[in-house]
Amino acid sequence: MKAGTKLKSAVCDTEVMIIKAVPDGVVACGGAPMVAERSGEKGAVDPAFAEGTKIGKRYVDAAGTLELLCIKPGAGSLSLNGAALVLKDAKPLPSSD
Repeated sequence: MKAGTKLKSAVCDTEVMIIKAVPDGVVACGGAPMVAERSGEKGAVDPAFAEGTKIGKRYVDAAGTLELLCIKPGAGSLSLNGAALVLKDAKPLPSSD
């Protein structure tokens, strides 16, 4: 995996772009590994990973080694090696006092 790569979910409409990549690991959406090109049929979303994704939001792992940008929303939620990814918090702006 490298920055700039687009991945598609095999079980829903979610599409992401890799912003910051880990050397190795399995990025999944809806409980199924993400792919570069989707085949004809979609599988079923795993209920444990069915929180959905939001367009324009960045998702990161707990260690901060992976960052994904959602470019198309879907019903599945993102994970790395089985651990759910979380929304990245916005950086606070400096005060203008």
